[in-house]
Amino acid sequence: MIEVLKRELDCPIDEMTLCPNEPMSRHTSFRIGGPADLLVLPKSARAICGAVKAARAAGLPLTVLGNGSNVLVRDEGIRGVVLCIGSEYADIQIEGTRITAQTGALLSVLSNEAQRAGLTGLEFAGGIPGSLGGALFMNAGAYDGQMADVVLSSCYYDAQSGEIQTLDGKDHAFGYRSSIYKSHPDWIILSAVMQLQEGDPDIIRAKMDDFAGRRRDKQPLNYPSAGSTFKRPEGYFAGKLIQDAGLMGYTIGGAQVSEKHAGFVINRGGATCADVLALMEYVQREVLRQFGVQLEPEVRVL
Repeated sequence: MIEVLKRELDCPIDEMTLCPNEPMSRHTSFRIGGPADLLVLPKSARAICGAVKAARAAGLPLTVLGNGSNVLVRDEGIRGVVLCIGSEYADIQIEGTRITAQTGALLSVLSNEAQRAGLTGLEFAGGIPGSLGGALFMNAGAYDGQMADVVLSSCYYDAQSGEIQTLDGKDHAFGYRSSIYKSHPDWIILSAVMQLQEGDPDIIRAKMDDFAGRRRDKQPLNYPSAGSTFKRPEGYFAGKLIQDAGLMGYTIGGAQVSEKHAGFVINRGGATCADVLALMEYVQREVLRQFGVQLEPEVRVL
């Protein structure tokens, strides 16, 4: 498959790393997932566009992934090409109160850079274990903030037209765990500009430390997971429903409903995708049976 992709590339091969038969368990926070036929790690926007064009020209299936913190990869793996936009494409630039970053940048790094520059508005993102691209895709948020509050514009590659385009403000159609990018899988996010405000670095740090402490106290951070497993149902909290259903600690194979926070399904060790899916389905059935509420997964299954 590498040779097939190389034949269609119109950019230098040294601008990307190619990994055949790469276990996806190495690239997801759940530490679960079979092999990708070919994993591509791009180092530039040109490499991202080139890999997408080459995969399409060769007729290869294409999956785009960020930091892998909100996904569950099936045990059979992923066929075709997986474009994993990560740490090799993560430049961050600060100019005044604006931050421009490539989509492989981690939210934790972005929030720390903002704090050091005396910029407030990204404190909520400090503990979210995702990349900027994934955060834009699903409008990531926590505590008192979300990406919709700070994103001024974003840049993407339209795989259909072969052109690079820009989205401004409300054009992102941000909603709860959603954005316009969710309904346009052919739009590959390249970068974003965030508008922050001037603030006191010490006050910003104190707020970030407070959020971090709350996470440590309430969330099972010592086990692999994909964060909150289910979306918040209107008028309810998923974790509270699961806890009230008596499911804390319920285990199937290596997957368990966390005993610390029922909203998290964790990998206790050796969990398979099949284990996690079976547990999620059981939780959904029980919550529906007991409370008449249908839980919708927040984690994406690939």
